[in-house]
Amino acid sequence: MIIGRILGWLCLMLGIMLLGNELLASLKAGEWAPQLLGQLWFDLDAKSLNLVQAVVQRYLFAQLWDPIIVELLLWPAWIIFVVPGVLFLILFRDRRNRFAPRKYLN
Repeated sequence: MIIGRILGWLCLMLGIMLLGNELLASLKAGEWAPQLLGQLWFDLDAKSLNLVQAVVQRYLFAQLWDPIIVELLLWPAWIIFVVPGVLFLILFRDRRNRFAPRKYLN
């Protein structure tokens, strides 16, 4: 449970930082400039992006790359991290009722 919450908070924080970076870049450019996931990945490590494409197309399922993964790579990067972060935080939340009276051992 705790690992899911930590992963959720990390994804959420990374998504918020990416959204802030996108907003600052848009203000600087004077127009909306979305930071796409594919462009971010390419800027960070182009070789790994090419490697993932080759592995998916050759060894997994070739049609998985073009309609599905390419579409995800064209989304804004912050969405890709915020949505799973929120889902992890909801799925792995602490389900105890904090307002219930506590039973103490005496």
